[in-house]
Amino acid sequence: VQLQASGGGSVQAGGSLRLSCTASGRTFRSAAMGWFRQAPGKEREIVAAINRGGGMTYYVGSVKGRFTISRDNAKNTMDLQMNSLKPEDTAVYYCVARRGQILSTLLTDKHQYDDWGQGTQVTVSS
Repeated sequence: VQLQASGGGSVQAGGSLRLSCTASGRTFRSAAMGWFRQAPGKEREIVAAINRGGGMTYYVGSVKGRFTISRDNAKNTMDLQMNSLKPEDTAVYYCVARRGQILSTLLTDKHQYDDWGQGTQVTVSS
């Protein structure tokens, strides 16, 4: 699966951004997917994950209640709605996928993902 992320930008604290990930290939519907982020000098970390059907989700504790992950298998897209943004959310965000997963799979380890998008920068100023 080839992934293309978009929607990053610069906002003030408390603002919102919506990231989108467009995937090519007919295997999108079988892929478990997610968003990771990496801030300067820090490890790449999971932000959110979603199963192939879209009915199961996972969020890292720091974004729970503020971010929402979703997908549209008919359009081969996955989104991350980010509200109440904080300066500590500043990072490069990556969409990721792993094909051929069973319905109940949620993947939270970066080593479990095969396909990575190019990353999109999110900057939140205080």
